[in-house]
Amino acid sequence: MSIDFFVQRRARTTGGLPGVPIAGALHALRRLQSGAAVVVDAAVLAVVAVAAVLGRTRIGGFQRDTRFFDTAFTVVPVIVLVWLVALAVAGTYAPLRMTVGTSEFSRVATTSTVVAGLVGIYCYLAKFELSRGFFLLMFAIGTPLLVVGRFALRRAIQHLHQNGRWRVRVVIAGIHPHIDDVAEVLHREAWLGYEVVGALTPSHLEPGATVSTLGSLGRTDAVVEVLREAGADAVVFTEGAFPSSAEFRRMAWELEEADVQMIVVPSVSDISAERLDVRPVGGLPLVYVGRPRSTTASRRLKRAFDVLGSVAGLLLMSPVFLVVAAAIWLDDHGPIFFRQVRLGRDGRPFSCVKFRSMVRDAEALLPSIAHLDVGSGVLFKSDADPRITRPGRFIRRFSVDELPQLVNVLRGEMSLVGPRPPLPREVLGYADREHRRLRVRPGMTGLWQVSGRSDLSWQETVRLDLYYVDNWSMLQDLQILVRTVRAVLGGRGAY
Repeated sequence: MSIDFFVQRRARTTGGLPGVPIAGALHALRRLQSGAAVVVDAAVLAVVAVAAVLGRTRIGGFQRDTRFFDTAFTVVPVIVLVWLVALAVAGTYAPLRMTVGTSEFSRVATTSTVVAGLVGIYCYLAKFELSRGFFLLMFAIGTPLLVVGRFALRRAIQHLHQNGRWRVRVVIAGIHPHIDDVAEVLHREAWLGYEVVGALTPSHLEPGATVSTLGSLGRTDAVVEVLREAGADAVVFTEGAFPSSAEFRRMAWELEEADVQMIVVPSVSDISAERLDVRPVGGLPLVYVGRPRSTTASRRLKRAFDVLGSVAGLLLMSPVFLVVAAAIWLDDHGPIFFRQVRLGRDGRPFSCVKFRSMVRDAEALLPSIAHLDVGSGVLFKSDADPRITRPGRFIRRFSVDELPQLVNVLRGEMSLVGPRPPLPREVLGYADREHRRLRVRPGMTGLWQVSGRSDLSWQETVRLDLYYVDNWSMLQDLQILVRTVRAVLGGRGAY
């Protein structure tokens, strides 16, 4: 019998029984997540311990000590047990930290470093002769492998979520359009593992005063009964769900008795966790929002990373350049490169270089194929563009046509990661908020590239670009580059 069957059966059988916790499936999922993390950590540490013991005895450079095996069988289990207990005490098995963000990984790394320090201090004070080679190998290998193991587990769980498994059923309460906004995010980010089953109308509003596309399951003054009938595990409260703080407290007490997970969505969106700082003051949870990071994204660290990355890319990809150039020339004996004026940081124009993937007079033919446009009118998009050449279809599918932009990156006109470089005619149609995209250098790849590429709507592309501009970080750039490789190899959304 599969785990998924157990969780789904638990959700069905607890949904409508009085006195039985509604969130039984939610708790079961969380126990499974925590248990899986314990198993992964224990397996990693067991493998690392064996590798450290063998490495201590077989790698040259370490002093041979016949007494090492006498203590290893006693010391290794103790260190592994202490390490696991420390990880638990540090809260690394808390399910809420295992879904998103870097808190889980940083806690695992920090806790492992603390355990190493404590073991070293104990051995010194107790004058216990622990092999320094074993100690070095155990913690030098174990710490990064624990982080890798947690990352792999998170990706596995997210993959299950995206395939409709191990999901938490939620009901959203609030006013329209806040309900629909939250539902759209939870649907788009399916890897979070939430399945929206309906909406609740605030009890202080007249029936029918707010209508969501989800349809109303009931009112917030009967939230527990509605959750039981819907078989939901949690309720998400958005803007306008409560008329007062007193009503909020009453609802929290009621949901606590029913053992229901309560999630509150503040009226801030598209702001990274690094810019938010929650500080309770006089019973009020004040949320301090840091300044946007568009200026930080243009400083020396990012520029140095761009220079090193572009130089390395040009050197490594030079054989690919030769093959693609030959294929383009042999196809129609036309120009190998295509140059187009784009706008960079602060609206400065530059010549963007790409491998030519279309016929020579592609721009002149654009009006004649306008009827094939499936975009929003700002950008021309078509998965059946007749202007694309035979080699062009291949290099566009895998984004090989954009590799010459490494030259633009080296010249400082573009960045490895950033918003999509716009055409001058596109900027003419920008709304005020869309001009914020020009505050940083455009990028060869970005959130738009790893989130769907040409499958995205114009509004979604703008939203992702603005999020990047306001919430830039070096770690985010590295994550986007890693995700770009997967998106490009998959070829989804490229045309």
